[in-house]
Amino acid sequence: MHDLIIRGGTVVDGTGSAPVRADVAIDSDRVVAIDDLAGVGAKRVIDADGRIVTPGFVDLHSHFDAQIGWDPNLSSSCYHGVTSVLMGNCGMSFAPLRPGDHETLARMMESVEDIPGDSIIAGLNWDWESYGEYLDAVDAMPKGLNVGGMVGHVAMRYYVSGERSIEDSALSDDELLELQRVATEALQAGALGVSTSRSLVHRVPDGRHVPGTWADARELGALAAALRSAPGAIFEGAPRFTHADGSTPRIEEETRMFIDVARTSGANTTFNLSTLGSVPGHWRSVLADAARANLDGLHIRPQTTPRAIGVLFSLAASTPWDRSPSWAALQFLPLALRMAALRDSLQREALIADGEAMGRGIDGLYVMTPERGARYELDRENTLVARSHRNGRSAVAEFVALCLEHDGAVILNWPVQNGDFAAIEAMLNDPNIIMGLADAGAHATQIMDASQATYFLQHWVREREHFTIEEGVRRLTGDTAEFLGLRDRGILRVGAYADVNVIDFAALHLELPEIVHDFPGGAPRYVQRARGIDATVVNGAVFMEGGEPAGALAGRLLRRGA
Repeated sequence: MHDLIIRGGTVVDGTGSAPVRADVAIDSDRVVAIDDLAGVGAKRVIDADGRIVTPGFVDLHSHFDAQIGWDPNLSSSCYHGVTSVLMGNCGMSFAPLRPGDHETLARMMESVEDIPGDSIIAGLNWDWESYGEYLDAVDAMPKGLNVGGMVGHVAMRYYVSGERSIEDSALSDDELLELQRVATEALQAGALGVSTSRSLVHRVPDGRHVPGTWADARELGALAAALRSAPGAIFEGAPRFTHADGSTPRIEEETRMFIDVARTSGANTTFNLSTLGSVPGHWRSVLADAARANLDGLHIRPQTTPRAIGVLFSLAASTPWDRSPSWAALQFLPLALRMAALRDSLQREALIADGEAMGRGIDGLYVMTPERGARYELDRENTLVARSHRNGRSAVAEFVALCLEHDGAVILNWPVQNGDFAAIEAMLNDPNIIMGLADAGAHATQIMDASQATYFLQHWVREREHFTIEEGVRRLTGDTAEFLGLRDRGILRVGAYADVNVIDFAALHLELPEIVHDFPGGAPRYVQRARGIDATVVNGAVFMEGGEPAGALAGRLLRRGA
C-alpha cells in the first residue's frame, strides 16, 4: 500500500529518454517504483490515462524573494508545473542587510523588478542580517514549491560600502576583502550561487545604476574567489552588451568578463541572452564565444526564453494613452468603473479623442483576446493598427471596441526583446543555451512570462513539433536541475524526490494574463493560468489539482550541498 500511485500515464523522465507507459508509486517524499503496478494499492490514486507524467519543472530565473513572504503558492509559477525556483537573480537579493537598510533594498527591487515597494516592506519581517539568516527565515516560511536562492551583488556591495556603492567607484582593498567574506559566508550558509547586474536599465529610484554595474576586474575577482571556495555554486548575471551610451556594442568584452569569472571560479555560469534592437545579431557572437569556452572545459550556459519578452497593456492595468487627461482619470478606478466609462457615450468619445490626440506610434501592439487565449506569435495581421485599418477606425477606437466586446478582458502585447522567432529558434537549437528568463514574481503590472514552461511545451513541442516531447521535458527539468546541482530533482527515477506533473498534453492552453489585487496593501499584478496541467506533486504531496492549489505546502528550501 503506497501513499500515492499515478496510474496509467506515459512517463517522460526528464533525461531525454523515450517515453514509456508506466505507473509511478510514491511513498513519503520519494519515488519508489516506476513500473506496471497493476493490483498494487495506494492511499490515493491519480488516473493518468492519456496523460504524460513528467518531473516537476525547475525554473532558473525568478524574483520571488519578496512574494514568498505572503504567497506560499508562488503564483503564477504554480499554475505551470514549476516545482523548484531559483531566487536572487540579476544581483537582487534582500541579504546581507544592515539594520535599517531594508527600505533601501526594497525600493531598489521595486525600481529594477517592478515589484511594489510598499508591498515588499509590509510583506516581510526583515529580522535577518546575514544571507544565512535570510535563508533560515525562508526555510521557516510555508511554501508549496521548493525554493533556492543566490546572494546578490547589489545587496553585498551596499552592505560593504553603503551609499558609495551606487557610485561608479572602485572598492578599496579592505572593502574587496569584506565583499569576498560576505559572499563566501552566504555560499557556506547554502546560497546556490552569486548573481550580479551590469544592465544599463537596472537603476535605483533616483536614476543611478544599481551597485555593481561598473564593477572592475578586481571586484569580480573577489566574487570569483568566493565561488571557487564553494564547489557546485553558480554565477548568474544580467549583462551589459553596450557601452554607457546604450547603443555602441561591447559584446566581446562583456562575454569575456563572464568567461573570465567562470574560468577563475570553476562555477557553472549563466547570463541573460535575448535579441536586442541596440545590438542586432549579438547573440550569434555570444553563443560562439560560449561554445569555444566550453570546449576548453568551462560550463557557460546563456539563458533565453522561448518567446518574445513583451510589456502588457490592458484596461485593468495601464494603456498606451494613460498620459492623456481622460485615460489618466481611469487609473485609480476598479475595472467595473473603467468599463462603465467606456459604455457611457460621452466619456467614450472623450477617451477616443484624447487617445487620438496623443498621436503616438503604436504599430507594434499585438492583440490577445479570451477566445484565442494567450498567443505570442507575432502575426502582423493581428496588430492593433492592422485590425483598426480593417475596421475603418483609429487604433484607440479599436481598443475601446475590443474592450466593450470582451468586457475588458483584452491584452495588448508590446514585444521589446526576443521579437525575432527565427532567432529564438536558432538560440533554442544551440546546445549551450539553457531555459531561463521567466522572471516569475517580477514586473507585476508590466510583464508576465512565468508561463514559460507551458508556452514552450504548447508552441515548440506540440504545435510546431520542433522538439520531441522527451527533449522538451528535459529542457525544463533534468537540464536546469543538473545545472543548479540539484540532486534527485528534475528527473523521474526510483529514489528521486517526488516532484511530478500530470499533464494533458493535447489540452495545454495558456489563458490571458489578468490583473488581481492580492499583494499586501491591495497592489495590482498580472497572473496567468493554464489549462491541461491536471496535477502537480511536490515532495510527494499533491500541491496543485485541476489548476488550483490543493492545500498541501510541502515545498522545501534548497541549500547548496544539501
